[in-house]
Amino acid sequence: MPDTSVILVCAGNASRMGGINKILMPLKDTTVIGVCMSAFQNCPDIAEIIIVTKEENFQPIRNIADDLHISKLAHITKGGETRQQSVMQGLKLVSKESSYIAVHDGARPLVKTEYISKVIQDARVFGGATLGVPVKDTIKVVDGGLITDTPPRASLWITQTPQVFRKRLYFEAVDFALEHNLDFTDDCQLVEAVGGKIYMTQGDYTNIKITTPEDREIAEVLLS
Repeated sequence: MPDTSVILVCAGNASRMGGINKILMPLKDTTVIGVCMSAFQNCPDIAEIIIVTKEENFQPIRNIADDLHISKLAHITKGGETRQQSVMQGLKLVSKESSYIAVHDGARPLVKTEYISKVIQDARVFGGATLGVPVKDTIKVVDGGLITDTPPRASLWITQTPQVFRKRLYFEAVDFALEHNLDFTDDCQLVEAVGGKIYMTQGDYTNIKITTPEDREIAEVLLS
């Protein structure tokens, strides 16, 4: 039974894309947001898709959804000034029937349906879970240009999305952030602030975020 509402966050300024609207960039036989919506459409655990974006993207996204027969697209709404504020706009539209909330970067179109299901299953067990992968490189902590520490690589992971949380826990975290005037760039960090425990679900390295024009070319190669 589908029990999860996903909020696709697509309200960024695309400053590193040279002003190019990355979610509407061509990808595969559709666009970045089209590939992304399809992954969640095909996931049996997803009940509805809510997209947070700029107003000028509303109609193009609806047209793409119609072309791809995205029946789970429930709402498109305007984003806020920050990522957290944008997610909160989407939260206002979440169905009362949903038990879990997933938050996903709209610029991560290569997420695989099986990993969406996997991270939702882990969130059902632990209350919260996020996709991620172990780092491959040695990480250095640098201060003033000088290396100050080398954290053990075995404990370091790259955090991806979707990040999935029990709805009640997530709303508790949002209330806490609003009460204390806190703004987080990561939803796990938001939930961690109220003592929530987040499970790291291992995904794969193809779940890249399209940030620069070169990333779209990489995504095309990975899809083919």
